[in-house]
Amino acid sequence: MLGKREKSIYGNTTLEDINSGLKSAYKESAELEFFQSNFEGQIIEHIHGLGAKHIQGIVINAAALTHTSIGIRDALLSVAIPFIEVHISNVYKREEFRKISYLSDCAVGVIGGLGPKVYNYAVEYFIDSISASNR
Repeated sequence: MLGKREKSIYGNTTLEDINSGLKSAYKESAELEFFQSNFEGQIIEHIHGLGAKHIQGIVINAAALTHTSIGIRDALLSVAIPFIEVHISNVYKREEFRKISYLSDCAVGVIGGLGPKVYNYAVEYFIDSISASNR
């Protein structure tokens, strides 16, 4: 629903816009995979599947599930892949319940409130980290 709902909070950018922008921006420096679901179980299963791949980082916007899902937290911990939690909006300027995250204390970092660019910043972090570790 990104780009269609609550435009005053999330803007007009769609998930497809974000994904195509990331593919274009990082086509030479990273192999990116995208996954989206509104179903917690599908997200958990997808994360579990990443454990068998050579994934060096996860950028996750768990949306409302950030504030409710111990299952997603456990899935991320079980695969032991570094992850960055991102949010388009500044959750700390919103409702009290959004200030609780079941993911942030396990994340490499949290980036929020800067619009769709949060995805770019997270990908750039992983690219820089991987480049530095390969030197």
